[in-house]
Amino acid sequence: MMIKQLLYIASILLLSSTGYAQGKKKQTAVPVETGREFWLQQMDRMVRPVLRSLAQDSLRIQMPQITAAQVDNKEHRIKVQYVEVLGRVLAGISPWLALEDGSPAEIALRRQYRAWTLAGLKNALDSNARDFMRFDIGGQQLVDAAFISLAFVRSPWLWQQLDEVSRQRLVASIRSTRQFRPVYSNWLLFSAMNEAFLARYSTEWDVMRVDYALQQLELWYVGDGMYKDGPHYAFDYYNSYVIHPFLGGIMDVIQEKTKNYDPMFGKIRQRNKRYAVIQERLINADGSFPPSGRSLIYRAGAFHHLADMALKQRLPQELAPGQVRAALSAVLKKTTESPDTYRQGWLTLGLYGDQPGLTDFYNNQGSPYLCTMIFLPLGLPSDAPFWTAEAQDWSAKRIWSGQNWTKDHSQAIP
Repeated sequence: MMIKQLLYIASILLLSSTGYAQGKKKQTAVPVETGREFWLQQMDRMVRPVLRSLAQDSLRIQMPQITAAQVDNKEHRIKVQYVEVLGRVLAGISPWLALEDGSPAEIALRRQYRAWTLAGLKNALDSNARDFMRFDIGGQQLVDAAFISLAFVRSPWLWQQLDEVSRQRLVASIRSTRQFRPVYSNWLLFSAMNEAFLARYSTEWDVMRVDYALQQLELWYVGDGMYKDGPHYAFDYYNSYVIHPFLGGIMDVIQEKTKNYDPMFGKIRQRNKRYAVIQERLINADGSFPPSGRSLIYRAGAFHHLADMALKQRLPQELAPGQVRAALSAVLKKTTESPDTYRQGWLTLGLYGDQPGLTDFYNNQGSPYLCTMIFLPLGLPSDAPFWTAEAQDWSAKRIWSGQNWTKDHSQAIP
Protein backbone atom coordinates (compact mmCIF):
# COMPACT_ATOMS: atom_id res chain seq x y z
CA MET A 1 0.00 0.00 0.00
CA MET A 2 2.81 2.41 0.88
CA ILE A 3 4.53 1.82 -2.48
CA LYS A 4 1.29 2.43 -4.39
CA GLN A 5 0.71 5.69 -2.52
CA LEU A 6 4.24 6.88 -3.18
CA LEU A 7 3.98 6.06 -6.89
CA TYR A 8 0.71 7.93 -7.18
CA ILE A 9 2.01 10.98 -5.29
CA ALA A 10 5.15 10.97 -7.45
CA SER A 11 3.08 10.97 -10.63
CA ILE A 12 0.98 13.89 -9.40
CA LEU A 13 4.07 15.86 -8.43
CA LEU A 14 5.57 15.21 -11.87
CA LEU A 15 2.45 16.52 -13.58
CA SER A 16 2.11 19.51 -11.29
CA SER A 17 5.76 20.55 -11.23
CA THR A 18 6.28 20.34 -14.97
CA GLY A 19 3.06 22.12 -15.86
CA TYR A 20 1.35 21.79 -19.19
CA ALA A 21 2.12 25.36 -20.20
CA GLN A 22 5.71 24.17 -20.73
CA GLY A 23 4.64 22.03 -23.68
CA LYS A 24 5.53 22.96 -27.24
CA LYS A 25 2.11 24.55 -27.76
CA LYS A 26 1.35 27.43 -25.46
CA GLN A 27 -2.13 27.26 -23.96
CA THR A 28 -4.48 29.90 -22.67
CA ALA A 29 -4.51 29.92 -18.88
CA VAL A 30 -7.53 28.04 -17.56
CA PRO A 31 -8.79 27.47 -14.01
CA VAL A 32 -7.05 24.51 -12.37
CA GLU A 33 -10.22 22.51 -11.84
CA THR A 34 -11.24 22.74 -15.49
CA GLY A 35 -7.76 22.33 -16.94
CA ARG A 36 -6.13 19.38 -18.66
CA GLU A 37 -3.76 18.78 -15.76
CA PHE A 38 -6.68 18.15 -13.38
CA TRP A 39 -8.21 15.70 -15.83
CA LEU A 40 -4.92 13.83 -16.28
CA GLN A 41 -4.42 13.55 -12.55
CA GLN A 42 -7.89 12.10 -12.09
CA MET A 43 -7.44 9.68 -14.99
CA ASP A 44 -4.09 8.51 -13.67
CA ARG A 45 -5.47 7.86 -10.21
CA MET A 46 -8.45 5.93 -11.57
CA VAL A 47 -6.82 3.85 -14.28
CA ARG A 48 -3.33 3.15 -12.91
CA PRO A 49 -4.20 0.14 -10.70
CA VAL A 50 -5.99 -1.57 -13.59
CA LEU A 51 -3.47 -1.28 -16.40
CA ARG A 52 -0.34 -1.53 -14.27
CA SER A 53 -1.61 -4.74 -12.65
CA LEU A 54 -2.59 -6.23 -16.00
CA ALA A 55 0.78 -5.35 -17.52
CA GLN A 56 2.43 -7.17 -14.61
CA ASP A 57 0.15 -10.17 -15.14
CA SER A 58 -1.29 -9.64 -11.66
CA LEU A 59 -4.76 -8.18 -12.23
CA ARG A 60 -6.45 -11.27 -10.81
CA ILE A 61 -4.25 -10.97 -7.74
CA GLN A 62 -4.63 -7.24 -7.16
CA MET A 63 -8.24 -6.53 -8.17
CA PRO A 64 -10.81 -6.83 -5.37
CA GLN A 65 -13.64 -9.29 -5.91
CA ILE A 66 -16.57 -7.09 -4.98
CA THR A 67 -20.12 -7.54 -6.25
CA ALA A 68 -23.53 -6.10 -5.49
CA ALA A 69 -25.12 -7.53 -2.34
CA GLN A 70 -28.10 -8.66 -4.44
CA VAL A 71 -25.89 -10.16 -7.16
CA ASP A 72 -27.58 -12.82 -9.27
CA ASN A 73 -24.54 -15.13 -9.60
CA LYS A 74 -21.56 -14.00 -7.56
CA GLU A 75 -19.07 -16.54 -8.90
CA HIS A 76 -19.89 -15.73 -12.52
CA ARG A 77 -19.85 -11.95 -12.00
CA ILE A 78 -16.35 -12.22 -10.53
CA LYS A 79 -15.18 -14.37 -13.44
CA VAL A 80 -16.24 -11.76 -16.00
CA GLN A 81 -15.06 -8.66 -14.13
CA TYR A 82 -11.61 -8.74 -15.73
CA VAL A 83 -12.79 -8.40 -19.33
CA GLU A 84 -15.32 -5.89 -18.05
CA VAL A 85 -12.77 -3.58 -16.47
CA LEU A 86 -10.37 -3.87 -19.41
CA GLY A 87 -13.03 -2.96 -21.97
CA ARG A 88 -14.33 0.01 -20.03
CA VAL A 89 -10.94 1.48 -19.26
CA LEU A 90 -9.68 1.04 -22.82
CA ALA A 91 -12.81 2.57 -24.34
CA GLY A 92 -12.29 5.65 -22.16
CA ILE A 93 -8.58 6.31 -22.67
CA SER A 94 -7.79 4.82 -26.09
CA PRO A 95 -8.07 8.18 -27.92
CA TRP A 96 -5.56 9.69 -25.48
CA LEU A 97 -3.15 6.78 -26.00
CA ALA A 98 -3.12 7.57 -29.74
CA LEU A 99 -2.25 11.23 -29.24
CA GLU A 100 1.28 12.59 -29.77
CA ASP A 101 0.60 15.96 -28.19
CA GLY A 102 1.32 17.37 -24.76
CA SER A 103 3.88 18.68 -22.30
CA PRO A 104 6.93 16.57 -21.38
CA ALA A 105 5.07 15.34 -18.29
CA GLU A 106 2.02 14.26 -20.25
CA ILE A 107 4.13 12.59 -22.93
CA ALA A 108 6.02 10.65 -20.27
CA LEU A 109 2.77 9.58 -18.63
CA ARG A 110 1.33 8.49 -21.96
CA ARG A 111 4.47 6.53 -22.79
CA GLN A 112 4.05 4.59 -19.55
CA TYR A 113 0.38 3.91 -20.22
CA ARG A 114 1.09 2.79 -23.76
CA ALA A 115 3.59 0.27 -22.46
CA TRP A 116 1.19 -0.98 -19.79
CA THR A 117 -1.70 -1.21 -22.26
CA LEU A 118 0.17 -3.21 -24.90
CA ALA A 119 1.71 -5.54 -22.31
CA GLY A 120 -1.68 -5.90 -20.65
CA LEU A 121 -3.46 -6.75 -23.88
CA LYS A 122 -0.85 -9.36 -24.65
CA ASN A 123 -1.40 -10.96 -21.23
CA ALA A 124 -5.18 -10.79 -21.59
CA LEU A 125 -5.00 -12.68 -24.91
CA ASP A 126 -2.32 -15.23 -23.97
CA SER A 127 -3.73 -18.47 -22.56
CA ASN A 128 -0.45 -19.08 -20.74
CA ALA A 129 -0.73 -15.84 -18.74
CA ARG A 130 -2.31 -15.63 -15.29
CA ASP A 131 -4.49 -12.77 -16.54
CA PHE A 132 -5.71 -14.58 -19.65
CA MET A 133 -9.29 -13.50 -20.35
CA ARG A 134 -11.85 -15.80 -21.91
CA PHE A 135 -14.63 -14.17 -23.91
CA ASP A 136 -16.88 -17.24 -24.08
CA ILE A 137 -18.03 -17.91 -20.51
CA GLY A 138 -21.37 -16.13 -20.53
CA GLY A 139 -23.59 -13.52 -22.12
CA GLN A 140 -22.00 -10.66 -20.20
CA GLN A 141 -18.90 -11.26 -22.31
CA LEU A 142 -20.84 -9.93 -25.31
CA VAL A 143 -21.14 -6.61 -23.48
CA ASP A 144 -17.55 -6.52 -22.30
CA ALA A 145 -16.12 -7.50 -25.70
CA ALA A 146 -18.12 -4.68 -27.28
CA PHE A 147 -16.38 -2.10 -25.10
CA ILE A 148 -13.03 -3.49 -26.24
CA SER A 149 -14.29 -3.26 -29.82
CA LEU A 150 -15.33 0.35 -29.18
CA ALA A 151 -11.84 1.14 -27.87
CA PHE A 152 -10.26 -0.15 -31.09
CA VAL A 153 -12.82 1.64 -33.27
CA ARG A 154 -11.97 4.87 -31.45
CA SER A 155 -8.22 4.29 -31.66
CA PRO A 156 -6.73 2.56 -34.72
CA TRP A 157 -3.39 3.22 -33.00
CA LEU A 158 -4.13 0.32 -30.66
CA TRP A 159 -4.51 -2.08 -33.57
CA GLN A 160 -1.43 -0.75 -35.32
CA GLN A 161 0.72 -1.31 -32.24
CA LEU A 162 -0.62 -4.75 -31.37
CA ASP A 163 1.58 -7.68 -32.40
CA GLU A 164 0.24 -10.02 -35.08
CA VAL A 165 -0.40 -12.97 -32.75
CA SER A 166 -2.40 -10.79 -30.36
CA ARG A 167 -4.37 -9.37 -33.30
CA GLN A 168 -5.42 -12.85 -34.40
CA ARG A 169 -6.34 -13.82 -30.86
CA LEU A 170 -8.39 -10.66 -30.39
CA VAL A 171 -10.34 -11.18 -33.61
CA ALA A 172 -11.05 -14.79 -32.60
CA SER A 173 -12.15 -13.64 -29.14
CA ILE A 174 -14.53 -11.02 -30.52
CA ARG A 175 -15.98 -13.56 -32.96
CA SER A 176 -16.53 -16.06 -30.15
CA THR A 177 -19.17 -13.79 -28.60
CA ARG A 178 -21.49 -14.43 -31.56
CA GLN A 179 -22.69 -17.51 -29.70
CA PHE A 180 -24.52 -15.29 -27.20
CA ARG A 181 -28.00 -14.04 -27.96
CA PRO A 182 -28.24 -10.36 -27.01
CA VAL A 183 -30.96 -9.21 -24.65
CA TYR A 184 -33.74 -7.40 -26.55
CA SER A 185 -32.47 -3.98 -25.50
CA ASN A 186 -29.37 -1.81 -25.96
CA TRP A 187 -27.51 -5.13 -26.06
CA LEU A 188 -28.29 -5.30 -29.77
CA LEU A 189 -25.73 -2.52 -30.15
CA PHE A 190 -23.08 -4.65 -28.47
CA SER A 191 -23.46 -7.31 -31.16
CA ALA A 192 -23.36 -4.59 -33.82
CA MET A 193 -20.26 -2.93 -32.33
CA ASN A 194 -18.39 -6.23 -32.37
CA GLU A 195 -19.27 -6.56 -36.05
CA ALA A 196 -18.11 -2.98 -36.65
CA PHE A 197 -14.76 -3.97 -35.13
CA LEU A 198 -14.59 -6.99 -37.44
CA ALA A 199 -15.62 -4.84 -40.41
CA ARG A 200 -12.63 -2.60 -39.79
CA TYR A 201 -9.97 -5.10 -38.72
CA SER A 202 -10.82 -8.49 -40.24
CA THR A 203 -11.79 -10.00 -43.56
CA GLU A 204 -15.48 -10.57 -42.79
CA TRP A 205 -18.35 -9.17 -40.75
CA ASP A 206 -22.00 -10.04 -40.29
CA VAL A 207 -24.07 -7.38 -42.05
CA MET A 208 -27.32 -8.71 -40.60
CA ARG A 209 -26.26 -8.20 -36.96
CA VAL A 210 -25.51 -4.57 -37.73
CA ASP A 211 -28.66 -4.08 -39.80
CA TYR A 212 -30.90 -5.63 -37.15
CA ALA A 213 -29.52 -3.38 -34.41
CA LEU A 214 -29.80 -0.22 -36.51
CA GLN A 215 -33.31 -0.99 -37.74
CA GLN A 216 -34.54 -1.93 -34.27
CA LEU A 217 -33.13 1.22 -32.67
CA GLU A 218 -35.00 3.21 -35.31
CA LEU A 219 -38.22 1.60 -34.10
CA TRP A 220 -37.29 2.44 -30.51
CA TYR A 221 -36.67 6.13 -31.20
CA VAL A 222 -39.27 8.12 -29.23
CA GLY A 223 -38.42 11.68 -30.29
CA ASP A 224 -36.51 14.73 -29.08
CA GLY A 225 -33.20 12.90 -29.41
CA MET A 226 -34.09 9.97 -27.11
CA TYR A 227 -34.52 6.24 -27.56
CA LYS A 228 -36.29 3.55 -25.59
CA ASP A 229 -33.99 0.86 -24.22
CA GLY A 230 -36.07 -2.00 -25.57
CA PRO A 231 -39.87 -2.16 -25.80
CA HIS A 232 -40.41 0.12 -22.80
CA TYR A 233 -39.10 3.61 -22.05
CA ALA A 234 -37.06 4.11 -18.87
CA PHE A 235 -35.87 7.42 -17.45
CA ASP A 236 -32.22 6.55 -16.92
CA TYR A 237 -28.87 7.30 -18.54
CA TYR A 238 -28.69 4.45 -21.04
CA ASN A 239 -29.09 6.87 -23.92
CA SER A 240 -25.67 8.09 -22.80
CA TYR A 241 -24.06 5.00 -21.26
CA VAL A 242 -24.57 3.03 -24.48
CA ILE A 243 -27.14 4.04 -27.09
CA HIS A 244 -25.88 7.32 -28.56
CA PRO A 245 -22.12 6.63 -28.29
CA PHE A 246 -22.48 3.14 -29.75
CA LEU A 247 -24.73 4.32 -32.58
CA GLY A 248 -22.16 7.02 -33.35
CA GLY A 249 -19.25 4.57 -33.28
CA ILE A 250 -21.04 2.00 -35.45
CA MET A 251 -22.00 4.77 -37.87
CA ASP A 252 -18.38 5.94 -38.17
CA VAL A 253 -17.32 2.47 -39.35
CA ILE A 254 -20.29 1.35 -41.44
CA GLN A 255 -20.56 4.58 -43.43
CA GLU A 256 -17.15 3.68 -44.86
CA LYS A 257 -18.47 0.29 -46.00
CA THR A 258 -21.83 1.17 -47.55
CA LYS A 259 -24.03 4.15 -48.42
CA ASN A 260 -27.24 2.22 -47.73
CA TYR A 261 -27.67 3.78 -44.30
CA ASP A 262 -26.85 7.39 -45.17
CA PRO A 263 -30.44 8.68 -44.64
CA MET A 264 -30.58 6.95 -41.26
CA PHE A 265 -27.14 8.21 -40.28
CA GLY A 266 -28.21 11.76 -41.09
CA LYS A 267 -31.02 11.43 -38.55
CA ILE A 268 -28.69 9.84 -35.99
CA ARG A 269 -26.34 12.83 -36.25
CA GLN A 270 -29.23 15.22 -35.57
CA ARG A 271 -30.36 13.15 -32.59
CA ASN A 272 -26.76 12.98 -31.28
CA LYS A 273 -26.65 16.78 -31.19
CA ARG A 274 -30.02 17.19 -29.52
CA TYR A 275 -29.22 14.68 -26.80
CA ALA A 276 -25.90 16.43 -26.15
CA VAL A 277 -27.88 19.60 -25.39
CA ILE A 278 -30.14 17.65 -23.03
CA GLN A 279 -27.10 16.16 -21.30
CA GLU A 280 -25.55 19.58 -20.66
CA ARG A 281 -28.84 20.78 -19.14
CA LEU A 282 -28.83 17.82 -16.72
CA ILE A 283 -25.59 18.95 -15.03
CA ASN A 284 -26.44 20.89 -11.90
CA ALA A 285 -24.62 24.02 -10.80
CA ASP A 286 -22.38 21.99 -8.45
CA GLY A 287 -21.64 19.21 -10.96
CA SER A 288 -24.20 16.80 -9.53
CA PHE A 289 -27.01 15.37 -11.66
CA PRO A 290 -30.35 13.63 -11.05
CA PRO A 291 -29.68 10.18 -9.52
CA SER A 292 -32.33 8.46 -11.62
CA GLY A 293 -32.50 4.95 -12.99
CA ARG A 294 -30.17 1.99 -12.92
CA SER A 295 -26.37 1.75 -13.22
CA LEU A 296 -25.78 4.92 -11.20
CA ILE A 297 -22.49 3.49 -9.96
CA TYR A 298 -21.09 4.33 -13.40
CA ARG A 299 -20.73 7.83 -11.95
CA ALA A 300 -19.48 10.27 -14.62
CA GLY A 301 -20.21 7.63 -17.26
CA ALA A 302 -23.68 9.17 -17.27
CA PHE A 303 -22.11 11.77 -19.58
CA HIS A 304 -20.40 9.33 -21.92
CA HIS A 305 -22.30 10.82 -24.86
CA LEU A 306 -21.45 14.45 -24.12
CA ALA A 307 -17.77 13.54 -23.71
CA ASP A 308 -17.87 11.54 -26.95
CA MET A 309 -19.37 14.46 -28.87
CA ALA A 310 -16.66 16.74 -27.48
CA LEU A 311 -13.95 14.28 -28.56
CA LYS A 312 -15.35 14.07 -32.08
CA GLN A 313 -15.77 17.86 -32.20
CA ARG A 314 -19.43 17.41 -33.10
CA LEU A 315 -20.93 19.56 -30.36
CA PRO A 316 -24.01 21.48 -31.50
CA GLN A 317 -23.82 25.22 -31.94
CA GLU A 318 -25.61 25.78 -28.62
CA LEU A 319 -22.72 24.26 -26.68
CA ALA A 320 -19.46 26.19 -26.59
CA PRO A 321 -16.33 24.07 -25.96
CA GLY A 322 -15.35 26.05 -22.84
CA GLN A 323 -18.87 25.61 -21.48
CA VAL A 324 -18.81 21.83 -21.97
CA ARG A 325 -15.31 21.53 -20.49
CA ALA A 326 -16.39 23.43 -17.39
CA ALA A 327 -19.54 21.34 -17.04
CA LEU A 328 -17.77 17.99 -17.44
CA SER A 329 -15.00 19.15 -15.11
CA ALA A 330 -17.62 19.87 -12.47
CA VAL A 331 -19.06 16.37 -12.93
CA LEU A 332 -15.60 14.84 -12.69
CA LYS A 333 -14.84 16.76 -9.51
CA LYS A 334 -18.19 16.01 -7.90
CA THR A 335 -18.15 12.29 -8.60
CA THR A 336 -14.61 11.81 -7.28
CA GLU A 337 -14.47 14.22 -4.31
CA SER A 338 -15.91 11.84 -1.72
CA PRO A 339 -13.20 10.33 0.50
CA ASP A 340 -14.90 6.97 -0.08
CA THR A 341 -14.54 7.08 -3.87
CA TYR A 342 -11.56 4.70 -3.65
CA ARG A 343 -10.63 1.85 -1.39
CA GLN A 344 -6.99 0.74 -1.59
CA GLY A 345 -6.75 2.49 -4.96
CA TRP A 346 -9.82 0.84 -6.53
CA LEU A 347 -13.16 2.49 -7.26
CA THR A 348 -15.92 1.69 -4.82
CA LEU A 349 -19.43 0.85 -5.96
CA GLY A 350 -21.43 4.05 -5.63
CA LEU A 351 -22.22 7.41 -7.19
CA TYR A 352 -20.78 9.58 -4.42
CA GLY A 353 -18.47 7.34 -2.47
CA ASP A 354 -19.23 3.79 -1.37
CA GLN A 355 -23.01 3.28 -1.73
CA PRO A 356 -23.92 -0.42 -2.01
CA GLY A 357 -27.60 0.48 -1.94
CA LEU A 358 -27.23 1.95 -5.44
CA THR A 359 -25.86 -1.22 -7.01
CA ASP A 360 -27.66 -3.49 -9.47
CA PHE A 361 -27.61 -7.29 -9.56
CA TYR A 362 -25.11 -7.31 -12.45
CA ASN A 363 -22.48 -5.10 -10.80
CA ASN A 364 -18.97 -6.22 -9.95
CA GLN A 365 -15.66 -4.49 -9.30
CA GLY A 366 -15.20 -3.79 -13.01
CA SER A 367 -18.57 -2.08 -13.44
CA PRO A 368 -17.86 1.43 -12.07
CA TYR A 369 -14.99 1.90 -14.52
CA LEU A 370 -17.46 2.90 -17.21
CA CYS A 371 -16.93 6.33 -15.63
CA THR A 372 -13.59 6.52 -17.50
CA MET A 373 -15.65 7.57 -20.55
CA ILE A 374 -15.57 11.12 -19.21
CA PHE A 375 -11.86 11.21 -20.11
CA LEU A 376 -12.54 10.95 -23.86
CA PRO A 377 -11.77 14.66 -24.50
CA LEU A 378 -8.18 13.98 -23.40
CA GLY A 379 -7.89 12.49 -26.89
CA LEU A 380 -8.06 16.05 -28.25
CA PRO A 381 -4.75 17.93 -28.64
CA SER A 382 -3.93 20.40 -25.92
CA ASP A 383 -4.42 23.28 -28.35
CA ALA A 384 -7.94 22.20 -29.33
CA PRO A 385 -10.69 24.72 -28.48
CA PHE A 386 -12.08 22.32 -25.87
CA TRP A 387 -8.91 22.87 -23.84
CA THR A 388 -7.92 26.42 -24.77
CA ALA A 389 -11.29 28.19 -24.77
CA GLU A 390 -12.15 30.27 -21.75
CA ALA A 391 -14.23 28.33 -19.24
CA GLN A 392 -17.87 29.38 -19.28
CA ASP A 393 -20.71 28.72 -16.91
CA TRP A 394 -22.95 25.93 -18.13
CA SER A 395 -26.73 26.23 -18.34
CA ALA A 396 -27.70 25.27 -14.79
CA LYS A 397 -24.96 27.39 -13.26
CA ARG A 398 -26.03 30.43 -15.29
CA ILE A 399 -29.73 30.01 -14.55
CA TRP A 400 -29.41 29.28 -10.82
CA SER A 401 -27.04 32.23 -10.31
CA GLY A 402 -29.58 34.60 -11.82
CA GLN A 403 -27.86 35.14 -15.14
CA ASN A 404 -29.93 35.60 -18.27
CA TRP A 405 -29.80 32.54 -20.50
CA THR A 406 -31.53 30.87 -23.39
CA LYS A 407 -34.48 28.54 -22.85
CA ASP A 408 -34.43 24.90 -23.87
CA HIS A 409 -37.03 23.50 -26.23
CA SER A 410 -37.76 20.14 -27.80
CA GLN A 411 -36.87 19.39 -31.40
CA ALA A 412 -39.06 17.47 -33.80
CA ILE A 413 -36.27 15.25 -35.13
CA PRO A 414 -37.69 12.29 -37.10
